[in-house]
Amino acid sequence: MHVGSYASMFFLTITNPMTILSFAGIFLGLGVGGGSVSHVSAALLVLGVFTGSALWWFVLSGVANVFRTEFSGEKLKWINRVSGIIIMAFGVIALLSLTG
Repeated sequence: MHVGSYASMFFLTITNPMTILSFAGIFLGLGVGGGSVSHVSAALLVLGVFTGSALWWFVLSGVANVFRTEFSGEKLKWINRVSGIIIMAFGVIALLSLTG
């Protein structure tokens, strides 16, 4: 069960267009696309990205596990509402910045 959950989250994350564009920008900024990159440095970069991503997911799931008993259905409903309002506010700000 855990392997299937991990695999689905891995593929969901790896196919996210923003993830792909972010890493492409970071790699280009670091000069990874140049011709003088060795296989060792490329492997270390991939290992670093994998380790950082895995660490982030372990920390995130660990924190969620610690606090899961603290959140009732009513608290989660309010968290979802506040999160939705914040996301909508960012969307409105983004749209207003296009017109201004």
